[in-house]
Amino acid sequence: LYFFDAVSPLIEASSIDWNKVFWASRYADGGDYVNCPLTKEEYERFWVALKDAEVAYRHDFDRDVYFEACLPIEVMAKRGMETLRYGPMKPVGLVDPRTGKTPYAVVQLRRDNAAETLFNMVGFQTGLKWSEQKRVFRMIPGLKNAVFERYGVIHLNFFVNAPVVLERTLQLKSSKRIFLAGQITGVEGYLPSTAMGLVAAMNAYALLRGKKPYTFPEVTVIGSLLRYITTPAKRFQPMNANWGILPSLDARIHDREKRRLFLRERALSALHGFIENEWL
Repeated sequence: LYFFDAVSPLIEASSIDWNKVFWASRYADGGDYVNCPLTKEEYERFWVALKDAEVAYRHDFDRDVYFEACLPIEVMAKRGMETLRYGPMKPVGLVDPRTGKTPYAVVQLRRDNAAETLFNMVGFQTGLKWSEQKRVFRMIPGLKNAVFERYGVIHLNFFVNAPVVLERTLQLKSSKRIFLAGQITGVEGYLPSTAMGLVAAMNAYALLRGKKPYTFPEVTVIGSLLRYITTPAKRFQPMNANWGILPSLDARIHDREKRRLFLRERALSALHGFIENEWL
């Protein structure tokens, strides 16, 4: 099984027009993001150019299967004119200090290195041809003369049909001495992939010592990910770490922050018990 994944372009800081952008995080002055504000007219021109831009060549047998949490920007654009304004270009919580108003849309840039010489286009993972990226993305205010240190690229991520082939210990059902780890197990994201490596390593070590492989508590994020990827599904798709995969609390708590605090404490308690009683 597979899906297409993509990465965003990197822009040289020296090529950004700093007179047309502003620093801010949502609902805060200053902050971690450089914001390129767009008017309604600028946004609509950009949207038309983006949705009609030419993508890089792919073979006919490569069906367009994407991970919904990391869609290429051009795929989102094709879903409608307003899609980007409710996604990576949403202006909510951002006020342009020069006008005192919230822009119609924004493109956010994030530092990509400690020296602050490179900036990543947030949410702009793309499979457009490089020439098209230069043409279309330079339409964004502040990026007219952008120098792209790295263009966005698209690639395939492969994963196994985990509910069919994997035990919750990450052993192959057909050969218990073989463990799978990382993104191929059906998780998405750096930390979940690393977590699957941890589980596979712990269980391979247990097997070598003649012990039974470990099963993480389901109330932990790792345990919930393992449960998700090994539970039968009609159409198995990758999953990243999120609050929604954790088992519900016994008592209903409407306040989101309080609910998450209880989920966190429950997970930590279970994890400490697991480490003391099973691992050590």
